[in-house]
Amino acid sequence: MTGDDVLALLASVGALITGDHLVYTSGRHGSSYVNKDALYPHTTATAAVCERIARHFAGAGVEVVAGPTIGGVILAQWTAYHLSGIEGREVLAVYAEEEAAAEGKRRALRRGYDALTHGRRALVVEDVLTTGGSARQVVEAVRAAGGEVIGVGALCNRGGVTAETVAAPELFALTEVPLESYAPEDCPLCAAGVPINTRVGKGAAYVGARPGGS
Repeated sequence: MTGDDVLALLASVGALITGDHLVYTSGRHGSSYVNKDALYPHTTATAAVCERIARHFAGAGVEVVAGPTIGGVILAQWTAYHLSGIEGREVLAVYAEEEAAAEGKRRALRRGYDALTHGRRALVVEDVLTTGGSARQVVEAVRAAGGEVIGVGALCNRGGVTAETVAAPELFALTEVPLESYAPEDCPLCAAGVPINTRVGKGAAYVGARPGGS
């Protein structure tokens, strides 16, 4: 499965949006969006992209796959499932949840997942990398639990994120969608009066927070 194959698959399930006015999780604005929520209901397509990630990391000795809540939970499950079949042994799947910290938000392995990760080689998975912040938080959570991060696998790299950005030995992304993003105050789409898409991303929250909710 090539990068073009992945983009075609995403488009076929309505998960690739272009030529619109979107608000990303980071708060920045842009015209294209990978709507992973449109992918996940399609289990065959989700399984296919996760198998590609699993095959890339096969032979690396992965013992546990960790993802961030919420979408990363699904990716971790499917990737671990395929790795288990490829390796002929059980590969565990866990997830890291957000929690408040003195320095801001971070992620942590709870529910006994820290113990399952301790001393094991871990692959971190993420759906869409924009700044790499969520993936890095999972990397840090795995290390805090005593796990060894062998790499990060992602569905799409939108922001030119590197292995260094996510503090991992390796970063593998199935595809890349060039990131065109702007701070809200510098957004040409806002300046042109292009309506914000409130159905996906953080558009609804952004619009709701503006004076008058418009």
